[in-house]
Amino acid sequence: QVQLVESGGGLVQAGGSLRLSCAVSGRIFGWYAMGWFRQAPGKEREFVAGISGSGTETYYANSVKGRFTISRDYAKNMVYLQMNTLKPEDTAVYYCASRRGDISTTQSHYDDWGHGTQVSLSS
Repeated sequence: QVQLVESGGGLVQAGGSLRLSCAVSGRIFGWYAMGWFRQAPGKEREFVAGISGSGTETYYANSVKGRFTISRDYAKNMVYLQMNTLKPEDTAVYYCASRRGDISTTQSHYDDWGHGTQVSLSS
C-alpha cells in the first residue's frame, strides 16, 4: 500500500525558512516523479515544485522559483521542499504527491497524495 506522509510544517515569520519532508513507502521510489502542491484558504490547490524519478529534472512554479528547492533522497525514500524567504502568500496546506512518468504541473495526473502539512506565515 502506498503511503506519503508529509511533515515539517509550522508557523514561521516572513523571511524565514522551513524544510518540508515527505516519506514515501510502498513504491519503487525511483520510478515515480514527485510533486509538491499547496492549497491556501479559499483557493484551489496549485502546483509548487516537481522532481523527476531520476532526480535530474526539477520544475517550479514562477511564484516560488529562486526561493524553494525540491530534492529527493533515494536511500531514505524521502522528498524534501526547502523553502526560503517565505512570504505571507506562502501560507497554505502543502501536499506531497507521486506519479508514474514525467513531472506534471496538473494535480489530476498524480496518483497518490499525502494528507498535507500546514505552513503558516506571521508578518
